[in-house]
Amino acid sequence: MYPNLYYVFKDLFGIKIEVFRFINSFGFFVAISFLVAAALLSRELTRKSKEGVLQPTDTRITVGKPATTKELLLNFLLGFFLGYKILALFLLGSQVTQDPQAYIFSGQGNIWIGLLTGALFAWMKWRERKKQELKRPEEKIIRVWPQDRVGEITIIALIVGLLGAKMFDIFENWSEFLQNPGDFLLSGGGLTFYGGLICSTIAIIIYARKNKISIRHLADAIAPSLMIAYAIGRIGCQVSGDGDWGIYNSAYKIDSTLNIAPAAPDEFKQTVLANSVYFQRFHDNVDSIPHAYYLKPAALEFLPNWIFAYHYPNNVNRVGVPIPGCDEMYCNRLLIPVFPTPLYETLACTLLFFILWYFRKRIKIVGTLFALYLILNGFERFMIEKIRVNNKMNFLGFQPTQAEVISSGLMLVGALLWLFLWQKNRTTLKKV
Repeated sequence: MYPNLYYVFKDLFGIKIEVFRFINSFGFFVAISFLVAAALLSRELTRKSKEGVLQPTDTRITVGKPATTKELLLNFLLGFFLGYKILALFLLGSQVTQDPQAYIFSGQGNIWIGLLTGALFAWMKWRERKKQELKRPEEKIIRVWPQDRVGEITIIALIVGLLGAKMFDIFENWSEFLQNPGDFLLSGGGLTFYGGLICSTIAIIIYARKNKISIRHLADAIAPSLMIAYAIGRIGCQVSGDGDWGIYNSAYKIDSTLNIAPAAPDEFKQTVLANSVYFQRFHDNVDSIPHAYYLKPAALEFLPNWIFAYHYPNNVNRVGVPIPGCDEMYCNRLLIPVFPTPLYETLACTLLFFILWYFRKRIKIVGTLFALYLILNGFERFMIEKIRVNNKMNFLGFQPTQAEVISSGLMLVGALLWLFLWQKNRTTLKKV
């Protein structure tokens, strides 16, 4: 596992770069997922604009004005934070990089570097505007196409999505949050995808209405991007070991060399009984710990065992038992291997992305591609929940997970939306 890029370079190249501890693996892949999604969305909106189904809007701007006090202040604050926290790392040394999250939310830093960097950023903004300044500022009307707004849409989705993902995770683990609120608020992990999806969707709809962008065309354009972004994001979950893994696969064990090896049918129970104190930390009843006995099929014998059961060494959540000889911050691994569900979701959603990408030009009824996305996304998540670790909730006499409830709702909404749009289109064709 690679909790951050420091571990990547240390393991692959034997190089220890302390600053890389601040580049979280999960956050790194989330950033990549947003960049890929933005590029694909821009491409789809451009295609729809060329087809004439999307239109630009006229926006009035003023050019030639000097930099405002607000702009200078914002640039100063951005530069101050960069200098005070990030550039200061090169002076403070490795003692602060052992726990990056604690450092970011602490008062440690270098105020003089912060002030100098802040002043530099403010001066650069002033100089930029000074070059463009006119004796008489002019008002211009510019034409803005939907694809020109992808950057703004991406920023909205990123900020609102992360806040929604964190909020839904807190709701899903409310009792644990009340016990350790700091661990939840300051943790880079613990993000619920559906929370981010729901909140960012609402924010983007409001933005699209404000800027007169067709919501149905935007939804169809963004559907493939959402699917591949989710697939890439799950790579971050797998690489960092952020706890989004599956139930125990009792068909495998961890041998003396810390490798994944086949286990006898009764070894799981024996391991649980021998380590009952350990398992009581995570399960109320050690006699009914969720697990499944699944050996890889003979036809897939060429695949490594860790694809079917993995123990997530050096996981970012620091869950499990200590790894002998490890003296770093992340030195734990699971006692019994689990199904690596983030890997499965990456593979499944990559396949679903290609399905959506294939049909994006072939489905003619506007809005139905997004309806198909809702169905496919909901089905994929509902199925993976069967072997995934998640808290149960009481719902109408059942005990589903939050994701099962939401994914079922997405499948239902997607199916109803598909039928509604198809029926509406058929009625329109009859009238014509």
